[in-house]
Amino acid sequence: MTLITRRGLLKAGGAAAATLPFAGRAFAAEPLKVAFIYVGPVGDFGFTFAHEQGRKEAQAHFGENVVTTYVENVAEGPDAERVLKNLADDGNKLIFATSFGFMNPTVKVAKRYPDVMFEHCTGYQTAANIATYNARFYEGRAVCGTIAGHMSKTGIGGYVASFPIPEVVMGINAFTLAAQKVNPAFQTKVVWVSSWYDPAKEADAAKALFDQGADILSQHTDSPAPLQAAEQRGLMAFGQAWDMSSFAPKAHLTAIENHWGGYYIERIQAVIDGTWKTGSVWAGLKEDMVRMAPWNERIPPEVVKAAEAMRDGQADGSVKIFSGPIVDQNGTEKVPLGSALDDPTLLALDWYVAGVQS
Repeated sequence: MTLITRRGLLKAGGAAAATLPFAGRAFAAEPLKVAFIYVGPVGDFGFTFAHEQGRKEAQAHFGENVVTTYVENVAEGPDAERVLKNLADDGNKLIFATSFGFMNPTVKVAKRYPDVMFEHCTGYQTAANIATYNARFYEGRAVCGTIAGHMSKTGIGGYVASFPIPEVVMGINAFTLAAQKVNPAFQTKVVWVSSWYDPAKEADAAKALFDQGADILSQHTDSPAPLQAAEQRGLMAFGQAWDMSSFAPKAHLTAIENHWGGYYIERIQAVIDGTWKTGSVWAGLKEDMVRMAPWNERIPPEVVKAAEAMRDGQADGSVKIFSGPIVDQNGTEKVPLGSALDDPTLLALDWYVAGVQS
């Protein structure tokens, strides 16, 4: 594995490497070069950390047959485009762009490098050499919501959120709907920090939510700062993307874990075999791309049982958290009884369920 800093990569530039067609075992003579770009630091212990564990799993699986590199702290926008271009110039034949805001830069660069395969996480634009992949994070949010509905004494959950894009909106809604199945009066208060990773802003948002009456906290940001704020207040919270219990052993009830390693191994193997094809993958608890971290021992046994029923029901398809009736913040029925939101609708979700204060 090689670590490349964003600054070093941008300075280096690099001459364009000769490209090989993706047919047969084109890469048998030398190791396949695979790159990953991350929006945050690998030490965020959240979303980027989870992708880094996936990269390490893939590197260990392929050994000397593959050389992986990563660039961390890549800003979404022009920086991402430059980093992607330089990674392609450096001879990488498969590049994983692991944040929603990398979508447009990935599309631009992929057009210039038709012999390089690109995989974009959480996006929706595909091309002959661009595939997309995503995890059903909302399934884990529903498990957390079930716990919150049982354990919140105030009936108010806090939510530290990054950006109002569909994957975040559906998580807020899933958390709220699951909590309301336990406590119909449950409310979710949201504070937006306009960042995926900003520990100071995340901590301030958590404190503000606690001051507004929330006694249990979820987050769609990547640092453990909200959990640490909960620990300091003697309150409760859920980790993001990985087990964060070491930062808040009392407050941390469980966490949504994102496991990317299996997907990375599968897609790298496809490039080696010359069978890589574009497509879109959206996997969750059923496929083991989403898991729940161990339950905190402070969760009562009956609540663990309810959480496991929500987890297992979503995995086997018997529970669909977005089944009707569902009304929005304005009281308008969005999903009638007997219906459920389909995947295309979820992937464009831009409204909040009743009980969300955003």
